[in-house]
Amino acid sequence: MLHAEGPLLTIDVGTGEATETEIDSLLERDVGGRAVATALAHDRIPFDADPFGADNRLYLTTGPLQSSNMSFTGRMSLTGLSPLTDGLVSTNAGGYLSRNFAATGYSAVEFKGKSEELVAVHVRDDGVSVEAVPELDGAEVSAVSDYMAENHDLGPEHCVAIGPAGENLVRFASVMTFDSRAFGRGGLGAVFGAKNVKCVTFDGDSHPEIEIPDPPAMDVHREAATSDDLKRRQGTTGSTEFINDNFSLPTRYFSEYSFEEVNGIDGNAVEKKKYKKGACSACAYACKLPTRDEEEGVETEGPEFETVYAFGSNQGVGDIVDVMKANELCDQFGMDTISAGVTVAAYLASEDEFGNAELAREITEKIAHREGIGDLLAEGVARAHEELGVDDWTVKGMEFAAHDGRVLHGQGLSYALANRGADHMYAAVLSLEYAGVIDHEGVEGKAETVIQRENFGAFRDSGIVCAFAGDYLDEERYEQLFDADYEDLMAVGARTVERERHFNNRRGRDRADDSLPYDLEGIDREIERYYELRGWNDDGTISEDAVEGSPLAAD
Repeated sequence: MLHAEGPLLTIDVGTGEATETEIDSLLERDVGGRAVATALAHDRIPFDADPFGADNRLYLTTGPLQSSNMSFTGRMSLTGLSPLTDGLVSTNAGGYLSRNFAATGYSAVEFKGKSEELVAVHVRDDGVSVEAVPELDGAEVSAVSDYMAENHDLGPEHCVAIGPAGENLVRFASVMTFDSRAFGRGGLGAVFGAKNVKCVTFDGDSHPEIEIPDPPAMDVHREAATSDDLKRRQGTTGSTEFINDNFSLPTRYFSEYSFEEVNGIDGNAVEKKKYKKGACSACAYACKLPTRDEEEGVETEGPEFETVYAFGSNQGVGDIVDVMKANELCDQFGMDTISAGVTVAAYLASEDEFGNAELAREITEKIAHREGIGDLLAEGVARAHEELGVDDWTVKGMEFAAHDGRVLHGQGLSYALANRGADHMYAAVLSLEYAGVIDHEGVEGKAETVIQRENFGAFRDSGIVCAFAGDYLDEERYEQLFDADYEDLMAVGARTVERERHFNNRRGRDRADDSLPYDLEGIDREIERYYELRGWNDDGTISEDAVEGSPLAAD
């Protein structure tokens, strides 16, 4: 089976000590990326760890395909104990970091401990150094990149960084790379903040030599380059009007199902503001959205569909320029646009201020700095909703993505079951329901589909492959690329899901947490069916002897 290569690098950010550990057997079994990071996190983060404590660890990982020039591979994975959900969470980001990370010669980098001062960590193929950076206290993300370029001759493609939100322990703070690409969901930026790590840079010339099968690698690359897919022009926003008109676009903090001003924030509105092409490393698909509005003086990358929903329809805001401004604020402050936008929408609901984009931006800034009401909102909707007097639109503490489970019932089922909460990418049943491959109404019989999609997503994040590769990589091509039967690849995903679930079980999570803030007919029976198919206990837990330990014990 094709897998990432290189040792695990462990960095104690408090002492500056760095150690290497060979993890070949783990890589051979679990490929790379999310699967390897989850195995490490499961065995090396104490089950009773405080997300903001020194015992929490973060894992940046790469996969074998980051050693290729194939499209859809410019991504990396980040895993740790989430301060938002209080469980394990993995998130991935695109950009240009992955090749520079791989060039250090490591397959995974583990961050442990806590620094007493604000630091930047520099990872090279010939060593690790830790630099005190008090001058970056409170700096926005682009300012961190400027500092690293000026002082270390390393641009944003070499960096991961946090903004003020991470330093201030906002529970949905993101880790940023290339200034505008986010390891977004779950608040791992606040974990770096708790460790007093402002930035990590990667550079080297020790790229592993991994032979990627061609075909299909270059076939995929050529097809991506010649595609006329709407996503290449409008990113994920190309489906905004379709979803609004045919399914549901949550509006005014989930109180309505469609937005009357959708044409002001849809894909056409975004495309009008796009001024050049944008891509990730080695990708010919070029789906990114560099946008600007000269009249208002705003320039950003995006917004993508989830940001259009979170800072647009769900706040009652119908001007794409307002959404662009909010998007740029979140990038600079280092915040997940979904959780931030939904949390701001909850505040607007409590104040009857829907449509007030200026107030929304003001509150967004207050959240990043924990000023005034922002201190409460920085805790997220699950912890703030009672004081605000609004409903709790979260699952396991994570704010909902746009794809409405009240209409897309299979997606609703997947939200309830997902180990990391209301995240649309965990199983992405939505794509089948939008396309009519399965009926969007009803949950009966969809447990198996959720399992298949969860396993596939976990494997894809281990490869690591972009979700947009779906039209270009079928089962046969995956088998060719990874030199393995498709069932064996899905087994990698299944193990990953089970390790996440077991870790969360040990933190007290069970059947009671697999729930929604709304009712779907028959969902209890289908959740039971899901447990049965997974071979789990009736209460949503996993037996101790059912989880295979990783070959690497905690240090």
